[in-house]
This record gives sequence, C-alpha cells and structure tokens, in this order.
Amino acid sequence: MPALTREEARSRARLIDVQHYTVDLDLTRGEEVFGSTTTVRFTTREAGDTFVEVRPHTLHRAALDGNALDPASLTDGRLPLTGLNTGGHELRIEADMAYSRTGEGMHRFTDPADGRTYLYTMCFQTEASRVFAAFDQPDLKAPFTVTATAPEEWTVLGNGAARRVEGEPGRWKCATTPPLSTYFMALAAGPWHSVRTEHAGIPFGLHVRRSLGSHLDDDAQELLDITRACFDRYHEIFDEPYPFDSYDQAFVPEFNAGAMENPGLVTLRDEYIHRSAVTETQLQTRAVTIAHEMAHMWFGDLVTLRWWDDIWLNESFAEYMGYQVLADATRFTATWTEFAVDRKSWGYDADQRPSTHPVAPEPEAVPDTATALLNFDGISYAKGASALRQLVAWLGEETFLAGINDHFARHRFGNAALADFLDSLARASGRDVHAWSDRWLRTTGADTLTPRVITDARHWHLETTHTGNRPHRLTIGLYDLDGTGLDGTGAEDRLTPREPLTADIPADGGHTLTADGPRPDLVLLNDRDLTYAKVRLDTGSWRTVRRALAHLPDPLTRATVWNASRDMVRDGLLPPADYLDTARAHLPQEKDNAVLAGVLHFARHEIADRYLPPEQRTTALETLTDLARALLESEPDGGGHDGGVHLTAVRAAIDSATTPGELHHWWTTGALPGGRPLDHELRWRLLHRLAVLGAVNTSDIGAAHDADPSATGTEGAARCRAALPDSAAKETAWQALFDEADTLSNYLLKATFQGFWHTEQHDLLRDYVPRYFEQAPVLAVRRGPAIAQALGRHGFPRPFTDPETLALGQRRLADGSLIPALRRSLADELDDLARALRVRAAH
Repeated sequence: MPALTREEARSRARLIDVQHYTVDLDLTRGEEVFGSTTTVRFTTREAGDTFVEVRPHTLHRAALDGNALDPASLTDGRLPLTGLNTGGHELRIEADMAYSRTGEGMHRFTDPADGRTYLYTMCFQTEASRVFAAFDQPDLKAPFTVTATAPEEWTVLGNGAARRVEGEPGRWKCATTPPLSTYFMALAAGPWHSVRTEHAGIPFGLHVRRSLGSHLDDDAQELLDITRACFDRYHEIFDEPYPFDSYDQAFVPEFNAGAMENPGLVTLRDEYIHRSAVTETQLQTRAVTIAHEMAHMWFGDLVTLRWWDDIWLNESFAEYMGYQVLADATRFTATWTEFAVDRKSWGYDADQRPSTHPVAPEPEAVPDTATALLNFDGISYAKGASALRQLVAWLGEETFLAGINDHFARHRFGNAALADFLDSLARASGRDVHAWSDRWLRTTGADTLTPRVITDARHWHLETTHTGNRPHRLTIGLYDLDGTGLDGTGAEDRLTPREPLTADIPADGGHTLTADGPRPDLVLLNDRDLTYAKVRLDTGSWRTVRRALAHLPDPLTRATVWNASRDMVRDGLLPPADYLDTARAHLPQEKDNAVLAGVLHFARHEIADRYLPPEQRTTALETLTDLARALLESEPDGGGHDGGVHLTAVRAAIDSATTPGELHHWWTTGALPGGRPLDHELRWRLLHRLAVLGAVNTSDIGAAHDADPSATGTEGAARCRAALPDSAAKETAWQALFDEADTLSNYLLKATFQGFWHTEQHDLLRDYVPRYFEQAPVLAVRRGPAIAQALGRHGFPRPFTDPETLALGQRRLADGSLIPALRRSLADELDDLARALRVRAAH
C-alpha cells in the first residue's frame, strides 16, 4: 500500500468529516482470516472524490449510500469514493482480513505451552486498514462502536468496556467510545487470565495468556498499586479527568513495541509478566511503561497530533511524564538515573547519526507516513523528554502544568499542533516559548559543553566552551577528594560535595565564573542531568574520576560521569581501554543497578565487541569476567535483596565467558554463585553462551526445550540452534530467516538473528555478510516495515567491524529500491560501524 502523504491527508480532511465507525469482527472463521464489516458515517463539505483504506484478504462487498461499489476498483489498499455530493454518506464494507504474524494489524498467536490462541490489534499509524476500513489519518477522529463474535470460552476486550451480548453465545459489544483517531482502535481476544478491580469509579483490569496466569497473580498487587498511584497523581496535576470509561492493561505475546496507548485498552509486551528473577531496574522499567502509557490517555488520546510531524507531542510528553510521575507517586524515586544511563544514551546516539532530525520537524519534512514511522526513535522519545525537562527547569513546574492544562481544555477530543501547545505555554508563563522552541525543538544534534579550569593564588576560574546553539540552565557539581587512596584504586577515597552552582549558558556563547579558594578536584557540568548536552571533563577532573568515581554520593551524578566517559570514547577522545579499566576499578563498589547494568552493557557490546581491535577482545572479555566475579564477591547473597546487582553480575559472567568450563559446571549442577537458582531466563542465557562456545549440541537444546515448551522456551531454542558453531546449523537458521514461506513470527525471527551472528564464529559467518545485503531488501519488501526494522536492528552483521562490510553496506544503501524502514535501519547501523572504525583508528 502506498504511504499516505501529508497533502493527501490535508485534502481529505478539508473534504470530509467522520461522524461514526461501526466495526463488527468475526473471529471464528479459522486460523488464516477473520471477518470484518465496517460501517462509516461521514459528511462531505463540498462535492468531490476521496478514498478509504482497506487491505483485505478478500473484499466481499462495498456499498456507498446503498449503491454497490466495484470490488475490483480496490487498488493498493485504497478504495475510491468518487462523485460524492455535499452532505451525509454511509459506507459499508464487508471483507475477510488476514491474520498477522508480524505484530501488525490483527496479530494471531497460538501458545506452544498449551495450544490456546490469542488475538490482538496493533492499528498504529497505517495498520488500521488491516483490521477495518478506515479514513486512516489522525485528524479524522470519530466515535467507535465495536462488536465481535469469538469462541464462547474467550474474553473480548476493547477501547470501551466490553460486555457479552445476552442470548448470543460468543457475541461481545464494546461501549461506544468518545472520538478517537483510527490508529487507536483496539481489540484483544482470547481465553485471558484476568485480574480485575475498580478505582475511583473506573474498572481496572490486568490480562495475560493463561500459561502466564500464575505469574500475573504474583505481580498483580504491584502492577495495580503502580496503576492506581499514577492514576491519582495524574488527577492531581491535570484538570481534565481520565477521559474513558475503563482502563484495561493487556500483556500480549509477540508485541513489537514496549506498549501501545490504545484508549481504555493499553497493550503491553507480555515479557513484563516475569517468569524469572528480575532486577529492580527491570521492575522500574515496567513501572515507567505503565506511567508512560497512562500519560498518553491525555497526551495523544484526548488531544491527538494533527499530522505525524508532531510525534513528539505524544511521545516526548509521555516519556517525560512517565519518569516524573513515577518518581513523584511510587517507591521508584530515582527514575531519572535509569533515564540518564539508558534512555538518554539512546537519544544522544540517534542525534549524532546522519538520520537525525529535530524533535519537532517542520511539517514539510514529514511528507508521508513512511517517513513519519522512521521518527519513532531516541530523538522523539529521549531527546524530546530531555528538552521538556530543561523547559521545566526554565519555566518552573507549576507554570509548565498550567500550560498543559490550558492545552487540554482548548483541544479536548480534538487535534493540535506544536504552535497550539506553545501558545498555551506562552499564555501560562508570559515568556517567549516560541523562541525557546526554535532553539530546542527545531534544531538537530547534541550541543557540547567543555570546561577549562584555571587557578591563581586566591581563586579558581571555570571557562565553559559551548559548541551548539541552545541555551542551557544547568547545575555545576563541585567535589573534593577526602581520603588517602594509598592502594591506588580509590578504595579509601571519598568525594565530598561543595555547594553546587547554577549556570545559564547562552545559546550562542560560553560561560565564565570565578570562585574563591582552591579549585575542586572534580568539576561536573550538568550535575543532576537537567539539560541535554554532551559534557566533557577537564584533565584534573578526569584524574579524580579515575581515582574515586565509585564514591560520588549520588547515583545520578555517577550516571552523568559515566555518560561523559561514554561520549568521550565514542568521539575518539578517550581510549576504550581506559573506559574498561575505569569500569573494572569502580563498578565492584556500584550499588545502583541501573548504572551498573548500563555501563556493563556498553563495555560488553561496544568496547569489547567493536571499539577495541579484535586481538584485544578476549582480554577485554576476561576483564569483564573478573569484574563480574568481583561483583559477586561484593554481593555474595543471590536472594535478590541488592536491587539486582547480584543478578546483573551473574548475567555479565555468563555473557562474557570465553571458555565453557565454569558455565558448564553451572549448567550441569544447577548451582550458581550465591545459591541463586538457575531459573528459566538464566538457563536459556547460559545455554545460549554454551552454544556459541560449542559446548552443547542439538540434543541438549532439544532437551531444554522439552523442559520449557513455552513461547519463551521456543524462542530460546531457536536462538541456541542458530548460535551453534556448525555450518549446517547456520545454513538451517539462514533458510528459516529468508525462506519465502515466511514461517517465522516476528519474535522467532528476532531470536534466530540474535543467535546467528557472533564474533567468536567470524570465519564461519564471513560468507553470510554479502548474502545479508543481497537478501535483506527482498525480505523487507515481502514482510513489511516491522520485519524491515528487525532486519536492521537484529539482523545486521555486527561482528564484522571492518571496511569491507562498510563498503558492502554503503553500496546496498545506494540502491534506491530499499523500503524506507530498512533504509533507515541500515543507514544507522552503517554509521555506527563507521564510528567504531574511527574509534579504532584514533587509538
């Protein structure tokens, strides 16, 4: 189907107004298709022609105002509606629609654990037409009335509260919704295990497939506590009450995103219902997702973007509010540390690639839906949230919230654009928010702030050089060493904070300040991480960091220092080995799991695998293994009372092992350090690493799968089989990935790719690199954008950090036939590869 252009959407919105959708779905027509009957009532403002989107398996009938339309006129998912007169019209379309296995449209999943089947919709952006006939653009909102026929034992969930129809077994009707954009229509059906309650007069529900039911029961109290706390906090800060009649959260299988903000029926990936031990950081991530999606009920659902250039009006706000509300209302009070070390790095990385774009691009820069899809990235989420955090630091929270409430009141159940929101903020603050927006939201790239510390007999001076064009309000942290550190490791050192300074760095210049006394041992720009900019460390401060980083008192400060170190590595200013040495020296004392996990991930997957030359990789992995052992010694209890440090260390020990001996002992005995049980997640992680190292065979993998026949076990087995260092295993995996039968679901494709590429198997895999660049474009066209994105993110041959792979990729990128989703993924991966080669060359 061709991408909908902005001009087509504007033209259609000028011509028609949609009054109501009635959608009836028949989910009893077998494993391949479902029935979809759509009735749309709309009016035209003047005589003209338009089209409706529908992508059926079979189009049975179409009628406009009772007059039959020719099904053969359907072309590329568009059914022409010609000769429309001014006034009201009714369109009725009856079709069979195909189920999806890619997480788009109506996804169908049969649980290998028990054979039960589940369905859910993902109508995001352009996929509504795979479920029902739609004028599929965000500014043609209308109420929905949805009915469904399902197997009698199933439960149906929808945007409006769903009820069984009396006297009609298997028949369900959802309450009519307020006006919604088409991409929010949602339905989930299956024999769900459900936990229900009520809060503030609103029905709340949690739902998951039956095989995970006991795990949902274990987590339900925490999930509902978080949901209630966030709901109450949003009602404290927003004047507009929750705008829908119910709030269901369905944890669904094989979900591509973290979650989707369907009004009244949020769908979330069911990995959030944990079968195995998890860290406090993972629990917080789940809680942030809950808070994020609930924020969307106002940002996105109540007030919706007019066109896809304003993605940030949805995602940046939900990202910011999710972290802030969770910190305000729940036990997760340190959310911004994880944001700094994980999400913000995602934003910085995206913002330094050729594919960068403004947080709020000009409308002309988003000419169609295919272009818009590419902008759901670290810029629209993490950078946008960072910009909002800086805006709050500038305006103050009370003023910021006043502007938000003005925005909701003016545009409730309607659409809005950037200018509308800025007008609301300007009314609330009396400040030139439009000028701030021009600097922060309409520009690309990350500013860089570089300190220079000069001393004289009585004073010290800080000169900050500013590369970039945004104003920054930030905190400058000042710390003094207090300890002997005689062993050279910093183990005895302490860093004592001085009173921090606040600085306003102008958009087009630097900043200078002078203070009495000796210079601090560490001067840290952007302490507390209130702005979005790369910060450097002066020589004296870096020397202090190498000596005493672990003893900075605040984990958010430590995260800011680690981010600065990470940026210096990526920019070729700090040798990767120095970063690794710093990690080895200081992570054994780290108690914040978000910081620990973030640094270990970068050290393992970027430093060891890409930035260091190949001949140093084994030594780097051995260093990480030693670091993991040191962490296990510092946290000897595997009982989970350390916020996840012990579990993170066990995972690191497995992932960094260069020989199978110790891992094989853990596998055969089931005994992990600290008495930690070898649960499902760790068993599959351990078996995967053993497969990479050639220490297990297909029989071992089959036995593990027999012991865990769940969906996660099936994915784990696929990952392990693809990881075996055997030419036949590799070819079998490759055929499964690229065979035209397309038997792999989105999750099984991802798992197989994760098992396939490993640096340890370089010689075995070399011939697959050109095959990847030849075959990936064909598969992307055949299976669509979600699989195309997975082909780049998970399928790219990352172990081959060499000029030859870069050249092969660049030649493929020059091919004008690549679909946009694959082109963007490849461009980003190739830029990361080029950066890795530059880092190697710099040292």
